[in-house]
Amino acid sequence: MTTTDRPPGLRERKRQETHRTIALTALRLIAERGLEHVTVEDIAGEVGVSSRTFFNYFGSKEDALSTPYPDHRHRIDRLVERLAETPAGPDPLAGLLAIARPDLARIDADRDEWLLRMTVFTDNPQLLARTAVLESAGEQQLTEAIARWCGLPADDQYPALVLYTFGAAVRSAMRRWYAVHGAESVVALVDTACAALARGLPLPADATPRGATT
Repeated sequence: MTTTDRPPGLRERKRQETHRTIALTALRLIAERGLEHVTVEDIAGEVGVSSRTFFNYFGSKEDALSTPYPDHRHRIDRLVERLAETPAGPDPLAGLLAIARPDLARIDADRDEWLLRMTVFTDNPQLLARTAVLESAGEQQLTEAIARWCGLPADDQYPALVLYTFGAAVRSAMRRWYAVHGAESVVALVDTACAALARGLPLPADATPRGATT
């Protein structure tokens, strides 16, 4: 068990419950009314807390959408710790998938919530820019961890290439998952994407490329 995986105490559990309640309420209200028609005061009032309490957990209503879980701020630390405990092998994407699997499984477990969240983000693409800002520091931390894992200098191109390639695999899997309304497992879809990349991304057997002869 990593340091960030230790069970929380009672006070921390209550804090986590409040975080989740606010985040889920924000998602529901914004899905129902639209991003521009929901205020922090609306969300806080629906939960039964003050606006001040809301801001103890989130910097904005957009942040409440982008950080649905209370341990989100420790997510990168957790990934870095898991990576350090994972033996490096010839397939770095498989290593990243192994450490990310619990987070991906959480999406499958909270299927309806994540389908709704992706609908809100699809309807409000400006949220993606905000999420990218929140994730930028974590990307640098994880890139440096991958460099150490691979035994490469921190400024080498390869660790960043591995991270962004894995990110592309996750995004493509999430896009497919959303298109089929969660009928397929996110974990399985990312597995498939990483396996295809490991093989050099060959065309699927049922593909019919333009100009191909039969």
